[in-house]
Amino acid sequence: MSGNQTIQWARRIAALAQTGLTYTHDPYEQERCEELQQIAAEMMASSSDITQTHWETIFKNESGYATPKVDVRGAVIEDGKVLLSREQQDGRWSLPGGWADVNDTPSEAIVREVREETGYPVKCVKLAAVLDRDLHLNDPEHAHPFHIYKLLFLCERTGEADELCHDITDAAFFDVENLPPLSEHRTLPKHIKLLLQHHLTPELPTQFD
Repeated sequence: MSGNQTIQWARRIAALAQTGLTYTHDPYEQERCEELQQIAAEMMASSSDITQTHWETIFKNESGYATPKVDVRGAVIEDGKVLLSREQQDGRWSLPGGWADVNDTPSEAIVREVREETGYPVKCVKLAAVLDRDLHLNDPEHAHPFHIYKLLFLCERTGEADELCHDITDAAFFDVENLPPLSEHRTLPKHIKLLLQHHLTPELPTQFD
């Protein structure tokens, strides 16, 4: 059994338990759902270096009908160079972005994220791709408790740079053929290549899994 398969099963079990706890009023059913959360946490712990208690806390903090999380990433490409931000957490680089916030439209979310992580005000010009994170990243080391959709946008600068947010240490343009070490659970080289294709050929349709 692969680590990724175990993680997918664990997430599915946790999602069913979360949804069950949302709608059931039967105390026995609630106990069964809570036990399923514990089993899911045990499975996640078996496929990662993170404790079962940590996973249990994450699952218990979620409520409502379980749905995928949305990660937005934006590319500003100029003269064959792409704008990247450096993550404080691992010291590696990624396309600026992060979780979409409640009440943000997708385009508002990426405009905000790029501004926070690079300092540059931008406008969103195209949704290039909607991807399932699991189909493109085989890395149990960065196991995530939730199913994630990645929205990749093309953006254009509209002004000069301002201050970076606290969890980003730097932002810079890099030649797309000579990228720095990437934080690959956030951004893969093929994400940047895909966005470059859409930058060079704007009439390409949005790609999706």
